[in-house]
Amino acid sequence: MATSSDPHVDPEQPIGEALARMRRAHQLSGAKLAALVGMSQPKISRIERGRGLPDPEDVVVIARALGAGEAEVQDLRRRAEMAHDRMTDWRPAAAGLANRQRGVAKWESSAREIRDFQPAVLPGLVQIGSYVRAALLAFLRVVQPEGDELELARAVTARTERQEALADLGKKFHFVIAEAALRNRLCPPVSMLEQLGHLRELAGRPNVTFGIIADETPTAIPPQHGFTLFDDDMVVIETYNTGLLSRGGNVILQYRQVFESFAGAAAPEIGPILDKYETYYVERLTRRE
Repeated sequence: MATSSDPHVDPEQPIGEALARMRRAHQLSGAKLAALVGMSQPKISRIERGRGLPDPEDVVVIARALGAGEAEVQDLRRRAEMAHDRMTDWRPAAAGLANRQRGVAKWESSAREIRDFQPAVLPGLVQIGSYVRAALLAFLRVVQPEGDELELARAVTARTERQEALADLGKKFHFVIAEAALRNRLCPPVSMLEQLGHLRELAGRPNVTFGIIADETPTAIPPQHGFTLFDDDMVVIETYNTGLLSRGGNVILQYRQVFESFAGAAAPEIGPILDKYETYYVERLTRRE
């Protein structure tokens, strides 16, 4: 292993550039460094060019192979971990609500356990057709004011197709909502009644847990926004016009703790709360609201 007399790593210099500078100082080609650390040359190139987020352990291995002092190694590790912990903007390669739904579907397809918390609207995986259309129409008005009926229909189809994942008994789904999500009426009372029945049916499936935080229940953490955890690999927050995601271990741990806090605050039985809103919407249906 080479020994280094390099000065301390510049904290403002990107990790990849710092490693590339150290490699050149030892007059090593990318191929020779790759052989030294047991990685491929393209991987070394991606790390040095800053293409994607480098694995902190890969950074440590490379830095030590290049003779960096332990203080420099740990600084680079810390910076790599912090980069993973950042929330980054996620947008599908092709614009449009339908492509956004297809992107989420890929995550749902690969995950074995999904945890979804929503304080104001129902999770996409549990929405019936009329609720899906109403929710996506609201998004379309924000992100694509010129969007047409065809774009909306494609997005509705893509979100509905996502729900096929629920039939996979090898996957586990944990949904927690605030009671307000039942009270926020995105569609007519008759559709909301159908939606409530669908929630009852889903809650009875062996691979689904469903919790509702009643209005009067205090929560240790304010329910500021919804989020979805895919295994312990990624957390995603959907906004009106994009999505924010992180694969950072610290961020995922934090959101897992938040989810467990909300799940612990949920009512032990959802039946009485659903009964309450069935009565609520029947009353509005008879009033022809």
